[in-house]
Formats: sequence, C-alpha cells, structure tokens
Amino acid sequence: MRADLAGIAAAPGVAKPDPLLVVDGVTRAFGGLVAVHVEHLEVQRGSITALIGPNGAGKSTLFNVLSGFDRADRGSWTFDGTPVTGLPAHRVARRGLVRTFQLTRTLPRLSVLENVKLAATGQRGERLLPSLVPPLWRAQERQIEHRADELLTRFQLDHLRDAYAGTLSGGQRKLLELARALMARPAMVLLDEPVAGVNPALTQSLLGHVRDLRDEGMTVCFVEHDMDVVMGISDWVVCMAEGEVVAEGTPPVIAKNPAVIDAYLGAEHGEPGVGDDER
Repeated sequence: MRADLAGIAAAPGVAKPDPLLVVDGVTRAFGGLVAVHVEHLEVQRGSITALIGPNGAGKSTLFNVLSGFDRADRGSWTFDGTPVTGLPAHRVARRGLVRTFQLTRTLPRLSVLENVKLAATGQRGERLLPSLVPPLWRAQERQIEHRADELLTRFQLDHLRDAYAGTLSGGQRKLLELARALMARPAMVLLDEPVAGVNPALTQSLLGHVRDLRDEGMTVCFVEHDMDVVMGISDWVVCMAEGEVVAEGTPPVIAKNPAVIDAYLGAEHGEPGVGDDER
C-alpha cells in the first residue's frame, strides 16, 4: 500500500484513497486537561499506519476511544463506512476493529489455548440454555479449537498450548495477545506498543507477523516509540503532540518534518507534558 500513499500530500487530516477508519472532531478531556483533540484523521485500508509522538501525546487515549474502551466528549468516527461512535468495546470488536494493549491482558490461570479460544465470537455454548445441550455447541467448539491451534502454530506458540498463560515471557504474551485478537477475524487491529519490552529476536518475529497481516489485506495501526521500527515497517506515519495530529506522511517525509522534530525535541528538553499516554 505504500505506492498508493506515496503521492498523497503530507498534511494533518489529509484524505486517503480508500480509508477504512475516519475520525472527525474527536475530543477527550480529563478535567481541564484535553488529552485528545483530533480534527480529522483517515487510516488507509490495507496499510500499516504508525501513530507516534512523545509521552502524553494522547496516542493510547485515542486508541481507547476508537475501540470503545473509553468515551469521547465529542466527535464521531466511522469504520468501513458505518458509524461506530460511542459503541462499547465488544460491539466495536464485532464490527471488525480490535485492539491490543501495551500491558498485555492475559488470563494467567487459563491455558494459552483457552486464552485464544475465549476471543472467538458467537459461541453458542456461552448462552445459558444452549450450554445445557452439548450437541448444540460441540461441533462449533471443535471448529473454534482448530482455529485457535492454527493461530498458535502461526505465532510459534503451539508447543505452549497447554501451559498457563501466566508462565509466558513478555514477548510470548505479546504474541498470545495478537493471536487472540485475530481470533475475532478483524478487518483492522490497533496495536499499542507491540514490541515494548520484547527481546530483539521476538521483536523481529512480531514485526514479520505484522507485515504478513498487511500482506493478507488487514489494516494495522500501531503506537510505537522506536523510530527504527516505525521507519522500517510503516506505510504511513501519523504524529501526535499535545493531543493533536501535527503531521502525517510517508516515513521518509515524516523523518524530516519540522513539526515532528519539534515534538520530540520539546519532550527531550523537558517541556511540560500531560503524563503518560493512558491519560
């Protein structure tokens, strides 16, 4: 998709040829602090978009709002042409937009396989009355387990399928969370610092999986601070500062953008910030 984006003007809020996610006038404030104020943002379908910016720029807060884990004070957004403004997280996920977290949220006392199976949608056995009649859900349960095993094999976690999720390393938990996200068969995934705290070998594995998702037609948007990762994997880069989108463009253009340089240099030289990205 980089070729499709190469001729687009590098400007905040620029229109994309085929946007999957469109954000308009989204604001989220905490008391007197405006954490997010995005006038307009489009994410190109089938691309890898990096969301960058100094700590406190509002990146994770924007993810929380768009994925239904937080509520915007105002604004609207659409996913694949359908309004999803204000929907709770489970309904957003059913529409095909899922997210992972910087701090992985595994269920440590369940097995790796069980963690992945939980994310399957429309499970008949989860409803009270059908759960009392095993023939109604056993065939589906076998299909779900087969799908979960395929994902564990894809992410090289199949040898750990019966281990407790709490015994996994940080990098393995990142892979598990990505596998669990894909269990819902999403059209787009939001990855919050997917390689943070991951050793170099697993980092390369994770990045390879992200490229594979894009090559299979999925849309990926991720938050990342490692600029080598951003420049190496992204088709498009969006930079936020103080809750606003201050720059957009291809990686080579963003690397030379004065607004991006100012945002990072300002942070490094101790300018006041708003705290961590979760605010």
